[in-house]
This record gives sequence, structure tokens and C-alpha cells, in this order.
Amino acid sequence: MSGLTLFAADEAAMLELGARIARATAGRGVIYLHGDLGMGKTTLSRGIIRGFGHVGAVKSPTFTLVEPYEIGEWRIFHFDLYRLADPEELEFLGIRDYFEGDALCLIEWPQRGAGVLPKADLTITISVHGGGRSLHLAPHGPRGEAWCAALAAERQHQ
Repeated sequence: MSGLTLFAADEAAMLELGARIARATAGRGVIYLHGDLGMGKTTLSRGIIRGFGHVGAVKSPTFTLVEPYEIGEWRIFHFDLYRLADPEELEFLGIRDYFEGDALCLIEWPQRGAGVLPKADLTITISVHGGGRSLHLAPHGPRGEAWCAALAAERQHQ
């Protein structure tokens, strides 16, 4: 599978799509989130994190760079690298520690961490589509391929 395009008509649909992505990932892997400001990267991340059962607030970690979530057996790290001045700053955060073990890492603005971040299993690019959003999912390797196949199969059964 070379990729998958999904649509979200509004915020509720984006949150629901995030929950579907959460189920597909089973809480492990690396997802890059691309899109201009206001496209819904944080909303999608909120949907993914809530898809694992988180009931509290999910805020954009724009100033902290990373927000950790421990939800039952799952460890999720939500990164927002928008304010990152230099990818080398990630080394001072101990960035490599976040990618060890079984965790799901959601990374907004991954291009700002180029050369330091690990390869993504899936890249999601969000753009305007009519009044809603178009999400193009591009898998990178077997894990991302499996996620896209699961989401495509789920979409066919709706």
C-alpha cells in the first residue's frame, strides 16, 4: 500500500479519526504530523491520545516540546517542535530515550528535528479540503503499511 487519504469534516470527525489511528497502532511506533498552522495536528493528536482512554486535557506541548502520557500499559509522547531553534536542542532533552522501548511518539513539525529524530513509521500530512481536512497517510516500512491496511479495511466496513 503506497498510502491512504482520509477526510475529516470537522473537529469531532478529526477526534474520531485519531481514535481509529490509536487502535491501528496498538500504542507503538513513530508518527510524523505535517501541516500548516491550524490544520489540526494537535486535534488529531488529542484524538489519538484519547483513543487510549486518556480523559484529561491534551494540550499542545509548544513550549515544553514534549508532553508524556502514561495510560494503563501505554506510554505516549506528544512532541511539538514548532519553536525548536536547532535540531541539536533535542539532544539536550535526551530525545533518544523517548524512542527506546514500547511507546507511541506523535511528532508535530518533525522537519525541525531533521537529522536527530528516528525514521517515522507513518507520516500524516493534513491540508484543507472544502470545509474540512484531508489527511494523507504515507507509511514507511511494515508497521506503517499494516496501520494503513487496518485503517483502509475499517473504512470499507463503515
